[in-house]
Amino acid sequence: MKTYRFKSLLLAMMLSALSLNTMAYDFMVDGIAYNINSDGKTVTVTYTYYSSSNNYSGLTTANIPATVTDSGITYSVTSIDNKAFYYCSGLKSVTIGNSVTSIGSNAFSGCSGLTRLTWNAVNCSSNGDMPNGIETVTIGNQVQVLPNNFVSGSKITSVTIPNSVTSIGDHAFYFCSGLTSLTIGNSVTSIGSNAFSGCSGLTSVTIPNSVTSIGNSAFSGCSGLTNITIPNSVTSIGNEAFFGCSGLTSVTIGNSVTTIGDHAFEYCSGLKRLNIPGSVSDIGNGAFAFCTGLMTVRIANCANSTVVGGEAFYHCEGLTSVILPASLSSLGAKAFEGCTGLTDVTCMRQRPVNIDTSVFKDVPVNGGCDLHVPQGSKIRYEAMAVWQDFLFIFEDAQDSEPSPTPTNGDVNGDGKVNVSDVTTLVNMILGVN
Repeated sequence: MKTYRFKSLLLAMMLSALSLNTMAYDFMVDGIAYNINSDGKTVTVTYTYYSSSNNYSGLTTANIPATVTDSGITYSVTSIDNKAFYYCSGLKSVTIGNSVTSIGSNAFSGCSGLTRLTWNAVNCSSNGDMPNGIETVTIGNQVQVLPNNFVSGSKITSVTIPNSVTSIGDHAFYFCSGLTSLTIGNSVTSIGSNAFSGCSGLTSVTIPNSVTSIGNSAFSGCSGLTNITIPNSVTSIGNEAFFGCSGLTSVTIGNSVTTIGDHAFEYCSGLKRLNIPGSVSDIGNGAFAFCTGLMTVRIANCANSTVVGGEAFYHCEGLTSVILPASLSSLGAKAFEGCTGLTDVTCMRQRPVNIDTSVFKDVPVNGGCDLHVPQGSKIRYEAMAVWQDFLFIFEDAQDSEPSPTPTNGDVNGDGKVNVSDVTTLVNMILGVN
């Protein structure tokens, strides 16, 4: 009998301790619970009851300040605990203070009533799994970084990213399909992968000239976009950056871009004309595949070699004219396969590059499409496999802009300096083609 009473008492003590543990915190200010961190100077916002329906019961507004004072001591609020506001369905508005640097996983999961977010965190690495019911977001003018998944899938219709922000995280505004108004501040240097992917309501975006890189799939699926200007500050356009932007009719590519990623503009069926500047040395695989409305393409001569990837213009059925630069060093397999509307191909290179038989597959080379090459080079094209399949080859190639004069000894324009340049130079002196 005594043993049974002892066990019952022990069980009651354990349950009591567990109950106290689930609601343990060091102090509470303005309805928010805090734990003092080990440094004794900072605090973490925590829960009142862990994973319980009683957690912050009745709370509708959570204002997380930059600092908080308890017992005469002021602490900096640097973090929000895992599941701090987990399933607080009555919570409608949240303000994140500027000193918060980390938010734990599921901190705001299940907050189905949360519609307003004010984000002042200067440099926070996570968003605490914000729910997708957010309708309005305000970003403070000291914020430097927008974290990954910032308000992805939310119901916001407009957002202004202030000039203080330098980085937009991956998936930051992913599938915010109702977003129609977007202002990006002029200090942003990088736009993360999938940052605005699926924002089909966007009709225009101004990318500031502070941006140097556009991440993979950054604007993919933004089918409402009609034109885009890549500023001169950008050096790389990520894979699938504008994939599926079917409403896009005009693209201006800045003269500092060196790389256009794989499938970057694939399925941009509304594009009409394309001028690729001489800064671009690498056009990725499938970069402009299935741009069925594309009619003309001009690739400017590059100071370095120009690589055109496989399937770069695959099945651009509306394409009628293309100009390839003298700097062309590689033309990938199936680059122009399925371009059945081509009538003119101009290649400014004196010596043709070796290409796969699939490069011009289904192009009417047997009379419907002419090949234009530089003076004195026709005999080389007629002797080179695949190029020789063109029934009509004319030595009248002209580019709309003058090609850069080689200054590095690359006489034959193959992107390399070696003994073949000496041979080419000797032949030029002797008048040998």
